[in-house]
Amino acid sequence: MAITLKKFDPHAGPIKPFDCRVDLLNDFLLEEDANIPNARHHALELLAETYVFEDDASEKTVAYFSLLNDKVDRDLSDKNVWNRLSREIPNAKRRRSYPAVKIGRLAVDKDYEGQSFGRISLNYIKQTLLKNRVSGCRFVTVDALKEAVGFYQKNGFQILASPTDGDETVLMFFDLKKLKD
Repeated sequence: MAITLKKFDPHAGPIKPFDCRVDLLNDFLLEEDANIPNARHHALELLAETYVFEDDASEKTVAYFSLLNDKVDRDLSDKNVWNRLSREIPNAKRRRSYPAVKIGRLAVDKDYEGQSFGRISLNYIKQTLLKNRVSGCRFVTVDALKEAVGFYQKNGFQILASPTDGDETVLMFFDLKKLKD
């Protein structure tokens, strides 16, 4: 199995087949209509960058993730979590918000589930942000689907704000400084 990671090119031809069993995530990657928010639209409008793992042997998309800028904001965080998070920042540098990169989407094709591509994607994101450091970025955030919260927790993410009734996602964060120390 020869897997390659490629930056999504909005001008390239069609995406290799992909199905993660979640229409919202499938459509973001596969939809080509310029009027529907999708990977192409986000790339062309400079809203998010998407990266795709492809299996060259099977001609399938294995997994993908999409990244955009974000911030960890005091007003959107649970008070106890914010206080614990802020104690990690030196007093002179404490603010009402801190720079972050958001994982807008992360999905693995159903045929590749259980092969660590989700974990590999998260590790790639974390290491790339630390290594390249093209701008300040202390945290990685994600609005995790409720069924994915356990996955993110196993990969070091913490809940930033408790969901309310009716929320489909849970706001979570990972502190990149923990990897650097």
